[in-house]
Amino acid sequence: MKKTRILIPEPASHFIRVKCTNCNNEQVVYSNSAFPARCLSCGTQLVYPQGGKAKIAGETLRQLG
Repeated sequence: MKKTRILIPEPASHFIRVKCTNCNNEQVVYSNSAFPARCLSCGTQLVYPQGGKAKIAGETLRQLG
């Protein structure tokens, strides 16, 4: 008998490691951020909220999780 496959829902949002373009600082931000995230060392805005998925201004290094 063939086993039935159970579909597990996965979230559309995730955490992203982003590199700042000004100071090369690496920081973890949320992909669906509703609040603008800034770099901890230089203060440059890394994430611009847009209602759904946020616009990432820095260089995306990898997706976490």
